[in-house]
Amino acid sequence: VQLAESGGGLVQPGGSLRLSCVASGFTFSNSVMSWYRQAPGKERELVAVITSGGLVLNYADSVKGRFTISRDNAQNTVYLQMNSLKPEDTAVYVCCRFGAPKYWGQGTQVTVSS
Repeated sequence: VQLAESGGGLVQPGGSLRLSCVASGFTFSNSVMSWYRQAPGKERELVAVITSGGLVLNYADSVKGRFTISRDNAQNTVYLQMNSLKPEDTAVYVCCRFGAPKYWGQGTQVTVSS
């Protein structure tokens, strides 16, 4: 099982990033997928959840209206489009197969700073 995130980096406040997570080793198309984030000194936060069919189940209140989760089952990939980024969005963003068993990626660093 592998979840490989990419797309993180340094961006100025107000900017955008698109994170990708490519999955392998399990049946991606049948899996609920999610993005979490963890900032230094803070608890891990569930950012967004999407069903196997592409229905968005949940966004954290802190990202509603700015972030969009989506997926491409043909490419075994889940995305997180992040717009209007704020310094408080700075965190390691981790892709996760939701449910049991949970599979986690290694994460990608997002830093929002001027």
